[in-house]
Amino acid sequence: MNAHPFASVWDAIENTPEDAATMKLRSSLIMALQAQITDHGLSRAEAAQRFGVTEPRIAELIAGKVNLFDLNALVSMAAAAGLVCDIQIRDIA
Repeated sequence: MNAHPFASVWDAIENTPEDAATMKLRSSLIMALQAQITDHGLSRAEAAQRFGVTEPRIAELIAGKVNLFDLNALVSMAAAAGLVCDIQIRDIA
């Protein structure tokens, strides 16, 4: 069995490089939002109000259910939380 090194877990488990790239962005945004909740000591209700979503959505966010969030929703939540999102684009070749 050959060990194949992957840059991230998403590269290993997603079917295409495009899917892996999307999941990397989504997971980064989720981790940033989780950090906001922790760093500011927010309850689920406070986080829901600040992020502009419902408490069940915050529960999904805290649980790290990446597959339940699309990029648009996460960027909107981050903006509502006062976070600035940047995309860095570079040639991998």
